[in-house]
Amino acid sequence: QVQLVESGGGLVQAGGSLRLSCAASGSIFSINAMGWYRQAPGKQRELVAAITSGSSTNYADSVKGRFTISKNTVYLQMSSLKPEDTAVYYCYVRASITTYWGQGTQVTVSS
Repeated sequence: QVQLVESGGGLVQAGGSLRLSCAASGSIFSINAMGWYRQAPGKQRELVAAITSGSSTNYADSVKGRFTISKNTVYLQMSSLKPEDTAVYYCYVRASITTYWGQGTQVTVSS
């Protein structure tokens, strides 16, 4: 069973930057898309950024211009962070057969 492991979360001041990474414990074939969701306390999980196998990207309106996703280890570069970005961030990889999820990494932005 392939597992995804996120890293790079932590505590940062508003205006700061973090880079999240997502590593797979094994090979995943027939990947269609990969990306990041986040879930803040009391809120629904929302898509933050996604990238397809063809390198098309999609971002939540709230992070456009501040976050950048890359396929290399599913990096999520987050800049100009705001307190409202505070959440648990989950990476995912959607393959033809199934979707893999990480356990999540906490990102906390202090004002």
